[in-house]
Amino acid sequence: MSGELIKLKIKAYSDEQFSQEVSEGEFKTLLNPEKYVFKYKIEQNDDQASGTSSSAPRFNKALPEDLDLEFIFDRTGVITDYGSSGSKDDKTFKDEGGGIIDDIENFKRVIFDYNGNEHKPNYLIISWGTLLFKGTLSEMGITFKLFKADGTPLRAVATAKFKGFVEDNLRVAKENNSSPDLTHVRIVKQGDTLPLMAFRIYGDSKYYLEVAKANEITNFRKLKVGQRIYFPPINKVS
Repeated sequence: MSGELIKLKIKAYSDEQFSQEVSEGEFKTLLNPEKYVFKYKIEQNDDQASGTSSSAPRFNKALPEDLDLEFIFDRTGVITDYGSSGSKDDKTFKDEGGGIIDDIENFKRVIFDYNGNEHKPNYLIISWGTLLFKGTLSEMGITFKLFKADGTPLRAVATAKFKGFVEDNLRVAKENNSSPDLTHVRIVKQGDTLPLMAFRIYGDSKYYLEVAKANEITNFRKLKVGQRIYFPPINKVS
């Protein structure tokens, strides 16, 4: 719907295949971020060929693996939630006795706490507009900024760094971030072929040509171990 306010959303999963949702493992931002930061890097390979005195370094472009975000928490009563039509809902974020303590704890339970007996952080999908990210939290800091007379916090800003895979094609992400068939990124291992990898992702090897085209692979028979390939959402045909 045109004009609808979409909040940044984080969903938590217990497995790296993102198939097992964590109970009560969803968080929506109070205020959408003013910015988010992708961190790109260039990988340099300085391996020297046998029998040569020197070799020029080779450079590989990598998809962004780091995402930085800020989250606002506020129970002073100055923030009111708005409906999709632009009119006010009845929900104003006021102090109910505990300030922002419950809000912070809910946030931490989704992105920070260990998952059950696995002693691993939750796997996360973060989506908003053209942002489509899959990964885990690597670092978080919370700055408390305003307090009641008894010291209960009323306002805070959380800065979080996430490690994982980001869908680098913003248009594809915008069109498909609500689809259950989200983009997957896989690293080529010994013995992998493009048809085999396509079968694992889509359940049918016939989509390997579309994957080759999306990754600009001209020779799908010679994949390199360690090569990163993304598998975009595909409209499956019978």
